Amino acid sequence: MPRYALKIEYNGAPFNGWQRQAELPSVQGAVEAALARLEPGEHTIAAAGRTDRGVHGLGQVAHCDMAKTWDPFRLSEALNYHLKPEPVSVVACAAVPEDWHARFSAQARHYLFRLVVRRAPLTHDAGLAWRVMQPLSLEAMQAGAAHLLGQHDFTTFRASECQAKSPVKSLDRLEIEELDYPGGREFRFHISARSFLHNQVRSFVGTLERVGAGAWAPEDVKTALEARDRAACGPVCPPYGLYLRAVDYPEDPFG
Repeated sequence: MPRYALKIEYNGAPFNGWQRQAELPSVQGAVEAALARLEPGEHTIAAAGRTDRGVHGLGQVAHCDMAKTWDPFRLSEALNYHLKPEPVSVVACAAVPEDWHARFSAQARHYLFRLVVRRAPLTHDAGLAWRVMQPLSLEAMQAGAAHLLGQHDFTTFRASECQAKSPVKSLDRLEIEELDYPGGREFRFHISARSFLHNQVRSFVGTLERVGAGAWAPEDVKTALEARDRAACGPVCPPYGLYLRAVDYPEDPFG
């Protein structure tokens, strides 16, 4: 069966996460329903990452198997037609070998988290960024983030329901930049690793926000990490500022 890689963009607000669930809307369910409109029958797609409820996708990657050969451009156009009016778009499509796998072939996953500091509620970015009202120190958050880089036991920053076999992961990048924002400031967290634990990124950002606000010292992040205890973690930030930005493969299927 011909296999196709799909690069998918979505607003996670109306969905109960990526993964298909009975009687609950999901991004996977929306894409599989669109595929069924093209080739009747049951379709099951696999994705590079199972984003949680409310998390967005800028560069999620999935693969699907079709009964007939499709021109990739026509497949993406047909899927986008049948995905309307859901806030989901296939932004790229490519034919891939039958042993290529969106999850298992991936080498790295890149996340973006947007945090806005301002008193006024967000309008255009409502549901697309986390708003806090107290000023934050970029330098303090960067100092705290430095303790998380490299290979560690991340039990402290792992959700209790996480199903990963091991809490040991390697964090390759955690960079924070500060930008101008109307009426305030925006902080963007750029986070990369081969794979992540459940709620790991949101646990990082929630904890670092406490550092930026002065409630934690940067060294407290190291203490929390070494505790290997979920109770030592700072608050978990909301999902709506988080985006799966990109996924890396040995060769970019979209070229």
